[in-house]
Amino acid sequence: MRYPAWKYLLILVVLVVSTLYALPSLYPDEPAVQISGAKAGSVIDDTVIQKAEQLLKSNNIQSHNNSFTQNAALLRLDSSEAQLKAKDILREGLGENYVVALNLAPTTPEWLQKIGARPMKLGLDLRGGVHFLLEVDMDKAIAQRMETSAADLRREFRENKIKFNSLSLNNNAITVQFANNEDRAAAMDQLRRNGNKYTQQALATENGASLRLTYTDTTKQEIQSYALDQNLTTLRNRINELGVAEALVQTQGSNRIVVELPGVQDTAEAKRILGRTANLEFRLVSDLNDQYIDPYSGKYNGQPLPPGTEVFAYESLDSGRELLLNRNRILTGERVQNASSGFGQDSGTAEVNITLDNAGGKLMSDATRSAVGKRMAVLFIENKQRISYVEDPETGAQTEVRTPYTESVVINAANIQAVLGSQFRITGLDSPQEAAELALMLRAGALAAPMYFVEERVIGPSLGQENIDKGVLSTQIGFILVAIWMVVFFRLFGVIANFALVFNLAMILTVMSWIGASLTLPGIAGIVITIGMAVDANVLICERIREEIKWGASPKQAIVAGYDRAYNTIFDSNLTTFLVAFILFAIGTGPIKGFAVTLMIGIVCSMFTAITVTRAIVQIIYGKKRNLKKLSI
Repeated sequence: MRYPAWKYLLILVVLVVSTLYALPSLYPDEPAVQISGAKAGSVIDDTVIQKAEQLLKSNNIQSHNNSFTQNAALLRLDSSEAQLKAKDILREGLGENYVVALNLAPTTPEWLQKIGARPMKLGLDLRGGVHFLLEVDMDKAIAQRMETSAADLRREFRENKIKFNSLSLNNNAITVQFANNEDRAAAMDQLRRNGNKYTQQALATENGASLRLTYTDTTKQEIQSYALDQNLTTLRNRINELGVAEALVQTQGSNRIVVELPGVQDTAEAKRILGRTANLEFRLVSDLNDQYIDPYSGKYNGQPLPPGTEVFAYESLDSGRELLLNRNRILTGERVQNASSGFGQDSGTAEVNITLDNAGGKLMSDATRSAVGKRMAVLFIENKQRISYVEDPETGAQTEVRTPYTESVVINAANIQAVLGSQFRITGLDSPQEAAELALMLRAGALAAPMYFVEERVIGPSLGQENIDKGVLSTQIGFILVAIWMVVFFRLFGVIANFALVFNLAMILTVMSWIGASLTLPGIAGIVITIGMAVDANVLICERIREEIKWGASPKQAIVAGYDRAYNTIFDSNLTTFLVAFILFAIGTGPIKGFAVTLMIGIVCSMFTAITVTRAIVQIIYGKKRNLKKLSI
């Protein structure tokens, strides 16, 4: 009856690691507010913290152990009520240049944090999390698609040698001016061959014939459906990039999307990533730029702009410099297939390496073939919301008002030295963090239309603290009753099984903490089932040992035979359950996935503790006894 030394060593290592990494779950997080810059790369210094502390003190709110973390300030508060009040006070006092978000500050001892130990996250139904309701701007989706259609029509008419005098876009309608009715008829025939996407209206004008095109109702519905689906997919991709487990992303109605992030109260990062359109447009710098932009100050000189051009801020909104761009876009961020941040080999500054899809590569190649030597600008477009507070004159209550607006900045303008294809670089970014964030959003996918935050809140446990306490109490009572039952029926072997059960729970907490999984009510159900399966495995082993003794085997022979012969039954039972859990994980969503993940982790851990750990303890107790005549079972 020997047991390999390496198994003892393995059990010891797992026991120590599980204990250390399960300890943080005993230290609850405390409420806090996080202050970060509204733009990527913003720096938060002592001045900001001092101003925040003064604002809180003037409203009789005390903060403690304030600290910096990842370009943000974290102010710890005494209660959730103080946290909510502090958020409103700081938002109004610090202004729109800073993002004030609810957060949870860890209370885990520093020595545990240094080894990477962190408490396990709780889901929305246990601890709460971030809830966003976003609205997709469908009018903007149609307007953007109409701009693309106008550019496509110009190219299509030229390729098919259909003559037209002008093509303009106004109020979501394309107006094409022709020299005569024959050219207009040819254009209408070409459009019919390509499908009935437009409602065609022929108009007579003094200068010839014109054609007014608007989208049909069916086309509008298709565009709106695509915008909603594309934004839904993009949000899911961005949440995956954020590493949030068990997030809920689903549509609500025809133009809204609900996002719930369990176990997360840091709305600053989530809101910035989810809410930013982060779209790019590639345009040529106008040949008339030098005539309208002062060469010394870099500012627009105020002359009436020539048709087909627009002025945008250059390098940053507060740089004071501007650039005149052609209105026509070469392509947008929707054509981006991959994006990664890095550093330029020559300059050493932050950059983003972009790979376009085949269609995007062709568009870029066609546009730059005739523009070698000219400048191409990268226009960064971001849809934001300006938050203001309106006071009710009667009640004095303040209402939050969100006003959407758009910021467009030329982040880069460089000479086209050769015909560009599917791969190129964006340079001129302020910091590696800004480059990484831009690459993240482009990699996750471009939004088909801007979105605005309609509702934002941090929600509490759905069951209420009282129900959670009762649930914990009932679990404790059940665990104690099982432990007593095991000791009464199996004596010392029952005590060993109970130790393995505690070990099993520590392992589950450790693994879930490592992978960043959020514990939900279905997850707790998975743990309870795991406990039952672990106890069942020990019951099978103990009963098998008893049977071997009844059949005349010696105590040591009974132990060996009991573990060996019960193993196949235990393994088959756990394997079938694991396969079912894996199927649930593969096809399920949300809470079902949480249940499946917890169950799979629990099954693997219970196999280790119920068989390997208990066998080692039994070997330590009975292995060296030569004249063993009786087992405490």
